[in-house]
Order: sequence, then C-alpha cells, then structure tokens
Amino acid sequence: MNAPARHLSAAHLDALEEETIFILREAAAAFDRPALLFSGGKDSLVMLRCAEKAFGAGRIPYPLLMIDTGHNFPEVTALRDKRAAELGAELIVRSVEDSIARGTVRLARPDESRNAHQSVTLLEAIEEFRFDALMGGARRDEEKARAKERIFSHRDSFGQWQPKAQRPELWTLFNTRLAPGEHFRVFPISNWTELDVWQYIGRENIELPSLYYAHERDVIERRGLLVPVTPLTPPRPGETVQKRSVRFRTVGDITCTCPVPSTAATPADIIVETLAASVSERGATRMDDQTSDASMEKRKRDGYF
Repeated sequence: MNAPARHLSAAHLDALEEETIFILREAAAAFDRPALLFSGGKDSLVMLRCAEKAFGAGRIPYPLLMIDTGHNFPEVTALRDKRAAELGAELIVRSVEDSIARGTVRLARPDESRNAHQSVTLLEAIEEFRFDALMGGARRDEEKARAKERIFSHRDSFGQWQPKAQRPELWTLFNTRLAPGEHFRVFPISNWTELDVWQYIGRENIELPSLYYAHERDVIERRGLLVPVTPLTPPRPGETVQKRSVRFRTVGDITCTCPVPSTAATPADIIVETLAASVSERGATRMDDQTSDASMEKRKRDGYF
C-alpha cells in the first residue's frame, strides 16, 4: 500500500473510531441503565476497544451483557471473560438454558438451534435489570434487515422493532425519549464494514478468538456451506467428513455458524480475502439466515439483537 493510500485508510478508521466513541458516550449520557452487548466476537471486541478509549480501563460506565445459548464456542467465551476481567468491567451473562428451565423457551426438538431463542432471554434480561438501552455490534453491511436500522433504534414496550416507526437521525442528533417499558438498541459501529473491522483489528492489534484465523477442522458440506463437525453438529448418514483449512468470518451458536475455506493467518491476510469476497459475512456463514430473505427481519421484529 502506498503512502497516500495508507494515509486515507488511517483517516477513515480514525473517523469511524471517533463516531463510535461519540455514540458510546452519548448513550452513557442519555440513558439511565444502558448495557453493552458483548459476546467475545470480533465486532464486540472492536466496540469494546472503542469503549476503552472512550472511558478508560476500569471506568466503562455500563455493564457488559452476554446472552449465552449454551452452544457457544469455548474459545469465544474464554476471551469474553478474559477481556472483561482485564478492563475491570462488570460482566452479566444470562443463559437460554435458564429460559428453557423456566419454560419461557420451548424447543421443538432437543438438537434445534437456540440462536433465535436468544430474543426471549434478552427480553427477560432487559426486564430483570430494567435496561433502557443496549449497545450492540451489528453493522449495516451484514444483512438487508440490518441496513434498515437507525443507529439509535427504538423498541416498543414488547421489545419489538417497528421499521416504519423509527425516528429520523439528522446531523448526529438523536431522539432518545422513551415511554415506560420501552428501550433502545444502539449500534455504535453501524457504519463500519467487515473490511473496516479487520483493518481496525490489525491497526489496534486486538486479540481475537483463534477461530477467526485459519486452522484445520473436520467439516461436512451441506446446502452449500461447510458445517463444523462437533457433538452438536455430527455428520448425517451419507455425509463425508473432510479435514479442511478454514476460518470463521463470524462466530455464534455452534449449531448454525459455519466456517469458510481459508489459509489466512493474520489480519492482513484476511483483509486481502475480504476484498475479494462476493458473499456477505452472514450469507457465507449462517445457516439460520438461509430460510428466507426475511428471516432476520422477522427475528428483529420479535426482539432479536
């Protein structure tokens, strides 16, 4: 990369970082009980770095909240715990398993994905702690429904997202008024792309779960995706197990998150791959988004992240 290109890239990342820090501080000032959604994935780790810059280690003024399906990759939850401890941040974990025990989540079959059921557990956590704003790491380039979001996205008293009822956002002025029982979802890195995230990870030397980098793993090909072979996702009769060099572009519930073929072992390698990618991050890796073009929008209407 030549010097002018490096300068432009640095200036672009500086502008994104500045906007994110502004939004994180704005949420802290505007709401009484905000929380930062933190899974230990790459987007939430980028957002956490910006929060660290906004407030300082040991001074992040809101708790970190993670909704655990019980089927998360252990590498991810381990780094989640490590980073929260390093920053002296309060970490709240609420589990879909507990919602199942309470009877508020009912599975159609024991092996079904719990990903969509996180909405119930999240809404229960909002009620338990009376959160009035949740900051999440969603980006507009991930999926069509994400692109309809405002940065400060209003949720009604049922926790539902109504796209036509969202408020205008002009000149970085945000209408944060709430009626009793309502809350906001706030997306500080909404204007970032997958490429921006990886450039920032490289620049800031952000530690990530090892799953994001190339490693050898047993996989099976299913519906055009590579499904990792795990106790939760065993091969079906007639399927062939292959050992492939892969990495995960996104991490989530094991039952619906797939890796992609890759030999990229560094952020710089992944930046090159990302520049050449023709399929969105979620489109290339998430089985639960392949049911229909409106699957994400339906889940968001029901309270999903």
